[in-house]
Amino acid sequence: MFFDLTGQTAIVTGAATGIGEAIAHRLAKAGAAVAVADIDAQGAAEVARAIGGDAFPLCIDITSPASVRQAVGEVLNRTGRIDVLVNNAGIAGKAAPLWEQSEEDWHRIVAVNMDGVFNCCKGVIEHMRSRKYGRIVNVASIAGKEGNPNMTGYSATKAGVIAFSKSLAKEVATDGICVNSVAPAVIRTKILEQLTPAQIEYMTARIPMRRTGSPEEIAAVVHFLASPDCSFVTGQCYDASGGRATY
Repeated sequence: MFFDLTGQTAIVTGAATGIGEAIAHRLAKAGAAVAVADIDAQGAAEVARAIGGDAFPLCIDITSPASVRQAVGEVLNRTGRIDVLVNNAGIAGKAAPLWEQSEEDWHRIVAVNMDGVFNCCKGVIEHMRSRKYGRIVNVASIAGKEGNPNMTGYSATKAGVIAFSKSLAKEVATDGICVNSVAPAVIRTKILEQLTPAQIEYMTARIPMRRTGSPEEIAAVVHFLASPDCSFVTGQCYDASGGRATY
């Protein structure tokens, strides 16, 4: 089987819903023991039960370094290894122009979308380096390339995720670790509930395929980047945008 993950352990953050849930299902189907990681403990438990097999829930607050360290420890105690980290958890933030944004709005989206990626990568990187193997996939957004109006915080943090991924990829390029990001366009998930209809229309109208994507379509891209087959691909940002961005 191509992209086989048999015997591997994967952590997927924000896996209680949406794209993260689809990724968790996909990686588990490929043979991985998946830690369904989310701040929503009940939601994570429900998804883990639905997946079955070796999947298990993992309560985590990615904005807290202490919570991340504890969660990583739990996974290592349970499976003895972490082969894959998918940093999917994120928030859209307040939909408003800059002059209607507060400092609290800014700090919150940076804490989740940027600090969360930093904390989780920091939490697993030494383990992966010691084993000379790892796959890290960070879920960014087309907004991080193009910048969406009324989404300054979201766009800025997702641009940060792309650059962070490229930098980290170069740091561990000789350690058997591949680090990449994925930039989805509009995907049919609950995060759309945080946006106005006008924002959704603005984004969808710019997709050449003239439709939103599905979580499963993003999971398919992540699956490759999380697999051993992704052995000569690192520091890249894979668009999953229906053709919206071509650079």
